[in-house]
Amino acid sequence: MSEIRAKFLEAYSILKSELLNDPAFEFTDDSRQWVERFFFSFLFELDSSCHFGIWMLDYNVPGGKLNRGLSVIDSYKLLKEGKELSEEEIFLASSLGWCIEWLQAYFLVLDDIMDNSVTRRGQPCWFRVPKVGMIAVNDGIMLRNHISRILKNHFKGKTYYVDLLDLFNEVEFQTASGQMIDLITTLEGEKDLSKYSLPLHHRIVQYKTAYYSFYLPVACALLMAGEDLEKHLDVQNILVEMGTYFQVQDDYLDCFGHPDVIGKVGTDIEDFKCSWLVVKALELSTEEQKKFLKENYGKADEECVKKVKELYKVLDLEGVFAEYENNSYQKLIKSIEAHPSKAVQAVLQSFLAKIYKRQK
Repeated sequence: MSEIRAKFLEAYSILKSELLNDPAFEFTDDSRQWVERFFFSFLFELDSSCHFGIWMLDYNVPGGKLNRGLSVIDSYKLLKEGKELSEEEIFLASSLGWCIEWLQAYFLVLDDIMDNSVTRRGQPCWFRVPKVGMIAVNDGIMLRNHISRILKNHFKGKTYYVDLLDLFNEVEFQTASGQMIDLITTLEGEKDLSKYSLPLHHRIVQYKTAYYSFYLPVACALLMAGEDLEKHLDVQNILVEMGTYFQVQDDYLDCFGHPDVIGKVGTDIEDFKCSWLVVKALELSTEEQKKFLKENYGKADEECVKKVKELYKVLDLEGVFAEYENNSYQKLIKSIEAHPSKAVQAVLQSFLAKIYKRQK
């Protein structure tokens, strides 16, 4: 796996170089410097300043765990059932993996602005970096457009090129629609916990997270392997369920995970998010506890957040989550083992193994 990761990272350098020399746009020195290298100063207490070169792409694209991107290579390898991959196959699978990482970066840059987040992956959100600000909106748009350039450069001659374009466009639409549902449930002045439910949570998660994080990497590998996605709707359904389980984990970690481990400061309570935790809390609470929750949920006040977390502990949501996690795992295993293809089973089992009982 270390060798594959090295080749994956090598592909990133190649793709980045191609984008910075794209003949479709004549870079000025300033525009190239912004995309390629952005300088800013940190002032330290000792009255000395230190300059750090920050690459806009490097800051936003490869900083995560890279699970989505690497999963394309992993999935394609499993679909080939042990056959050794050629250098071209590894590069193409890597390129599709990086397209997903670019898509993730695009979503996160804009999502952090909309949520007014503070940190991402253990560092300031891109829009909070000095001198970036709202230029981050255009940077996000640039990141999305890079995907189309990568696909054109490396897949235009492939029989599945149009299918790839359709796939990325459809998943982006689904994710943006999920984000819309998420945002309109938290409109300022219209906060109403009574409209939060498990079906609403599932709908948000399905569209905002599951399609791009779980289905997209496997769909890319299937297309590379010459498969028709219309014949793999069962795989899509399993991966969407897996994505739902993943997001419930995320909701849990936002509250109970340590910022140093998960790489961000959780703000779901302050942001009035339709989190799995608050939905379960509403299900399990007495009328008095519901009133208490409504009085404190969605307020950017440390005491209110503390009170909500204390109620979560009283309701034993940690234990409720543990039970949910075990049940979800058993259900997914049963669905995976029922699939007729051993190669596809291996792909799905690989995905599940990466997220089961994760801590970040």
